[in-house]
Amino acid sequence: MTLDVAQLCAQLIRFDTTNRGGGESAGEREAADHVAAVLHDAGVAPTLLEPAPRRTNVLARVPGTDPSLPAVLVHAHLDVVPADPAEWSFDPFGGEIRDGFVHGRGAVDMKDMVAMTLAVVHRWHTEGRRPRRDVVLAFVADEEDQGAHGAHWLVEHHAAHFAGVRAAISESGGFSFDVGTASGDTVRLYPVGTAERGTSHLRLTATGRAGHGSRRNDSNAVTALVTTLARLAAHDHPVRLTPTAEAFLVGAGKALGVEVDLDDVDATIARLGPAAKLVENTVRCSTTPTVLQAGYKVNVIPGTATAQVDVRTLPGTVDELVATVDALLEPGVTREFLEHQPPVEAPIDTPWFTAMADALRDEDPRATVVPYCLGGGTDAKAFSRLGIDCYGFAPLLLPAGYDYRAMAHGVDERVPVSGLEFGARVLDRFLSS
Repeated sequence: MTLDVAQLCAQLIRFDTTNRGGGESAGEREAADHVAAVLHDAGVAPTLLEPAPRRTNVLARVPGTDPSLPAVLVHAHLDVVPADPAEWSFDPFGGEIRDGFVHGRGAVDMKDMVAMTLAVVHRWHTEGRRPRRDVVLAFVADEEDQGAHGAHWLVEHHAAHFAGVRAAISESGGFSFDVGTASGDTVRLYPVGTAERGTSHLRLTATGRAGHGSRRNDSNAVTALVTTLARLAAHDHPVRLTPTAEAFLVGAGKALGVEVDLDDVDATIARLGPAAKLVENTVRCSTTPTVLQAGYKVNVIPGTATAQVDVRTLPGTVDELVATVDALLEPGVTREFLEHQPPVEAPIDTPWFTAMADALRDEDPRATVVPYCLGGGTDAKAFSRLGIDCYGFAPLLLPAGYDYRAMAHGVDERVPVSGLEFGARVLDRFLSS
């Protein structure tokens, strides 16, 4: 008897695995125990590892029929971001299945992928099937913070578990994205993540001379800081066209019948219509001020002021971007990295990408598969350190009017049941072959 993927997803949502960051977390233990039990029932021996109390990771390996082939890794995180019940129209951790959707925090980020993977592994066991190559599984903690209790810890302390792995798949790719054309047709794109921008969060500290607010002060830390932030926010970062972004523009442009001019990327993106959302944030680096801290009384000029800046870098641009930031700092303002994870990019012209595209087209003949770059970050940044090519491939077929990109970290998160069933079939095709 095979397991129902929607029920699996709902069960996982009912475990509150909220990660508030900074080490404050409900913990992944109960969800991890549940995953381990499902794997055990599917004839797979799980290993549970906790770098800290309740911060639980589940590792397993499904042996393939040809051990000489390189293995593939499926990794998915068990933690979720906070959800304020007062903002939701249903219980964020109720795991309701109604109106064709599974409702709750983590439905698309990313307990859906956990459920689809478990459903596939259990189906193999029920039907007496095995994949061609070893399939390594990692259901991890702490992705929604910095991975110190999850993927990064596993890479540093349990790298042997990933021996022989050549490629990996995880979140933020393989979902359908319907785009209308000028001729009235609808093109169904499936962006598969082959790159993601780097995360270089900065703390800026301005140091000046404290004093009375009514008096002239040419060494005002607040003024120096806000001047720097204004420069960073207004800076026009140049276009840096990575292989992934170029392939997306060419592929999507051809499918949509629009002119592609790689010498004028902004104009090309403007012609893509709704599909522009998939690429507009990933042709440039970005420096976005997000946190400000200064002063304690309105008539006192503080001696120091600090800010945090969300910095995202494209492959091959890290040194250039850091030099740009340094050039925009006011005198008296210094920077330090709070987090510095470099961008990653996997090759497109590989059997792995071809197999993903084939699996999608087998289940949806209308599929137009294109590579794309993630604007944010995932645990790929950890596993790529082991020389693994990491792809965003958590397939879903989505209904018209469903805003997938608004679901992750959003209010009233939900995932279509039919999309989960489609995704499980696609994963089965890809992982089996």
